[in-house]
Amino acid sequence: MDFRQIQYFIEVAKREHYTEAAHSLHVAQSALSRHMAILEKELGVSLFIREGRNVKLTNIGKIFLQHAELSLAEIEKAKKKIKEILDPERGSIRVGFTSSLAANPLPAVISAFRARYPDIGFQLRQGAYLPLIDSVIKGELDIAFLGPVPTQEKNVQSHIFFAEEIVALLPAKHPLAKNQTLRLSELMQDTFVLFPPGYILRSIVVNACAQMGFEPKVAFEGEDIDAIKGLVAAGLGVTLLPELTLADNVPRETVKLRINEPVVTRTVGIIIPKNRELPPSEKLFYNFLKEFFDRLGRYSG
Repeated sequence: MDFRQIQYFIEVAKREHYTEAAHSLHVAQSALSRHMAILEKELGVSLFIREGRNVKLTNIGKIFLQHAELSLAEIEKAKKKIKEILDPERGSIRVGFTSSLAANPLPAVISAFRARYPDIGFQLRQGAYLPLIDSVIKGELDIAFLGPVPTQEKNVQSHIFFAEEIVALLPAKHPLAKNQTLRLSELMQDTFVLFPPGYILRSIVVNACAQMGFEPKVAFEGEDIDAIKGLVAAGLGVTLLPELTLADNVPRETVKLRINEPVVTRTVGIIIPKNRELPPSEKLFYNFLKEFFDRLGRYSG
């Protein structure tokens, strides 16, 4: 079994068609079929079932595919790491982030980093809170920006850069719109616009309301910050959002109010894997982040 056979097997499994796989791999179909026959003979099992012109994986084939993809991913990571060791300032960094951090501070951080290391590239992935943590643990990502920063997850190392307030966003015609602050209990009778169940920002809002003895009445749900802002601007409910998401963009027809009871905050920072070393380019970025936010904190203070 060699590396090329594994690549060929994965392509056939993905395409479920020898001709299409051969075309994609730029090899003759007869050569591809021969390699698969050799692989099956070496393993002593059938990996594919023929269905007319198509092929399907056997149950054993499905198991082999999982391990083949992992092996290929590890080889690619090894090649990437070797390349970065030779020249860490020309690598590529895989970073995940939640939607609430997409506009601020992520773009500013990456811009400042690229000014120092212009030849390092980024692979950015926006995602939900728990899947991003899982991606860092599995090695699909090296760094993830999160808020709040998990502190009890044993498989990641957390670094908190700052804490921010969660504030209320109300329609401009809301009875409390002219206030400077509010008690969360004053929104007890309002309908809320929140993220769907399973999103960490929804949990923060629900927990804050529970502290004041009520459960928010959810009228609408949105899966990104702009959608939620738009629904509030349309007068369809109120919401609570991290202050950063409103720093440069409080929508027209809405008002932002601080919450004085309870005080609701979240931490913002990154996670990295605990049980594996960061590749050289990612290590440069990690150290840059700590320096960047340390300077920002001293300046703000």
